[in-house]
Order: sequence, then structure tokens, then C-alpha cells
Amino acid sequence: MTRTRGDHPDNHDHGHHGGGHSGGHAHGPIDPVITTTARGIWAVKWSFVGLLATALLQAVAVALSGSVALLADTLHNVGDALTALPLWVAFVFARLRPSPRFPHGYGRMEDLAGAVIVLTILASAVVAGYESVVRLLRPEPVAYLAAVAAASVIGFGGNEAVARLRIRVGREIGSAALVADGAHARADGLTSLAVAVGAAGVRLGYPVADPIVGIVITLVILHLVWASARAVFTRMLDGVEPGVLEAAANAARHMEGVRGVGEARARWSGHWLHLELNVAVDAELSVAEGHRIAKEVRHRILHGLPHVSGVTVHVDPATEAGEAFHRVEAHAHDGLPAHSHP
Repeated sequence: MTRTRGDHPDNHDHGHHGGGHSGGHAHGPIDPVITTTARGIWAVKWSFVGLLATALLQAVAVALSGSVALLADTLHNVGDALTALPLWVAFVFARLRPSPRFPHGYGRMEDLAGAVIVLTILASAVVAGYESVVRLLRPEPVAYLAAVAAASVIGFGGNEAVARLRIRVGREIGSAALVADGAHARADGLTSLAVAVGAAGVRLGYPVADPIVGIVITLVILHLVWASARAVFTRMLDGVEPGVLEAAANAARHMEGVRGVGEARARWSGHWLHLELNVAVDAELSVAEGHRIAKEVRHRILHGLPHVSGVTVHVDPATEAGEAFHRVEAHAHDGLPAHSHP
């Protein structure tokens, strides 16, 4: 029985590179974690600037008009801009080297940042919903309707630009938190357009149109909270996308010398995927030959699956493949009652 484990980078270069490790990948002296986190930091920096500028322009229109729908949208954009900060911190931590206390590194900081993002979105929904209900019960006039409509278009444009940036970079580097934040910004852009609908309703003589649009925006935000929370907390609980384990098993199964693939496990650490799997080889092989096959399996998986950072391959003789052969039967020692180990 032998085991090989490796993380990027390998000590050679195949002469091909893939942004964010999404297909091809680079082996060499450049740490891919530094490369991808630098890309992530660049994305959150510019999305923060873009959304903050959008919110400031909208805040001017809120002060002039008193529109509660635009207030809800502005608060949401401010909250969305602030979600860039925990992601920024997470990407900075991800660049730190593992330590004896944190031997797997600090990739999980990205999952914590995702949880903070979800709570921030939820807080903006609560504030927007409260203000909308209050205005619905106690209507107030809305002025400068043209400014409200213009601000809604500005909100749409700013959010859509940020959404495209976040989603593109998030998919490149495999960051669920960044993709969720981008989807959130895209929906924000659509809700910004709804503000113009509220302004049109007020112009036609229906003042309740403004708080009603604010409530609709709140409901859209709550839907985003649910979708984002599901994606972020799935990774926090070590969930992986369907097909990841089967893809890893298929990559190993077609290797010369592999007689079968047993258990496979995977988990995300930030935007990098870590895999473990058991492969069976001929029992007559030497330890060195088994180790060579394990290294080749690892290498093929690193090439074949996107966003994979580490692969651990456990090698079993084909005559004793599977977890059942690893079980330690009932025994007693050191004064402990009889027990077994699965």
C-alpha cells in the first residue's frame, strides 16, 4: 500500500497555461494560488469602486426626491459594494503559506467571506423592506421623478458592469463566493430598473407605486439571499458539484496499470479543489511501481479537472481493494474496551 500526495506547482513546465486553472494549467515556479488570488483581488477592487460610485450618484437622487424605492436600491448597492471587503481580506489570507497550526492553509477564509456576504445582503433586505412598509402605510410625495428614473438607469448600468466582472473572474478562478456576488449584482441591476417603473407609476398619479416597488425589490433580495446561501454553505459543508467525483474516477480509471478505482472524496478550500481517491493495482507490483502509477494518476487529474490544487492517491493491491480491507477488526488495548476501526 502506498500513497502519494501533491499540490501545485509541479517542478516542470509543459509549456501551456490556463487562466484560473480552468482546463490547461501551469506547472512551474509561479504559485497558482498567488496568481488566482491576485486576479480575485483585482476583481473585488474594481467592483467596489464601481458600485460605490453608483451608490453615491443614486444617493444624490434619493436626497432630492425622497423615493423609498430608490433608497432601497441605493442601500442595496452600498451593501453590495461593502461585500467586496471581506472577499478582499479572504484573498489576501489565501496567499499566506500553511503553518503548523493551519496545515491546509487559509482558503476557508473565502467561505467565511461568503457567509458575511450573505448576511450583508440579508441586512440590506431587512432595511429596504422596513422602509418600504413604513412608506406604504404613511405615503409621502416623491419629487424629481426624472432624477429618480435617471438614477435607476445608472444603478442598472453600474451593477451589470460589476456583475460581468465578478462572474467572469469568479468562474475563471473557481470562486463560489465571487460568482454569487456577481449574480447578486446582476439581479441588483434589474431591481434598479424597477425603480423607474415606480417613478412612472407616481407620475401617473399612483403614489403607492413607489413603496410597492420597494417591497418587490426586497423580495428579490431575499430570493438572492437564499440562492447565495445555498451555494456558499454547500462549500462550507464540504459539498461538491455533481460529476466532480465521477470525472476524477474516470481520469484514473483509464490510466495504464490501474485495475480499478475505489472511494473518491473531494472538498473545496476557497476556490481550490482537493481530491482523494483509492486506486487498485496488480498485487505483484513493487512499492516503487505502485508509487509511479499513483503519481501519473495525480498528474492526469491535475490536467483533466478544473480548479484542482491537491490530489492524494491511495494505492491498494487489486486483491485487497476497497475500504473493507482497511477495516481494523475488534481488538482491545491500553485498558480500552473492545473496539474496531472502519
